[in-house]
Amino acid sequence: MNAICTKTNIKDKELSVFGKTFFFIFTLLLLALYGCGKDKIDRNPYFSSVNFNINLNLNLPSYDNLRYAGGGASISQGGISGILVFNLNGNDFLAWEASCPNHVIKECSRLSITGVLAECSCEGFEYSLATGQLLNPEENNQTPYPMLFYNVRRSGNTLIISN
Repeated sequence: MNAICTKTNIKDKELSVFGKTFFFIFTLLLLALYGCGKDKIDRNPYFSSVNFNINLNLNLPSYDNLRYAGGGASISQGGISGILVFNLNGNDFLAWEASCPNHVIKECSRLSITGVLAECSCEGFEYSLATGQLLNPEENNQTPYPMLFYNVRRSGNTLIISN
């Protein structure tokens, strides 16, 4: 009789552990689905979506500035008005849209690289090439847009930039 009771208790314990595990996983799933905030993501109204895929060979002399940390290069192909590429720390690279994100695209809105900054000649806006953030916003601009980021993947001495 002890053998039968022990066998039943083991099955009950297994069911109990399964039930607790199922309840725990189900609760986590519900929290993940409903507990997260649903902040509205504001899309930059000045930019349209473009698709491209560009390969940059870092061995070419035109990309010498990208061989060291803090170096940048302006690429005319890809993006809306081109791409700004920045070597963050010697190993990691960032790519940004070369158009100023805080006004309608016009002649003067192409950003230029000055050291570790990107500058817009229209209003003199300055952006960090390390973060993409506007460093000198106007007082009346409540929600300035950051620079538009593009994907960068490194394969040997080639950077693959895409959107």
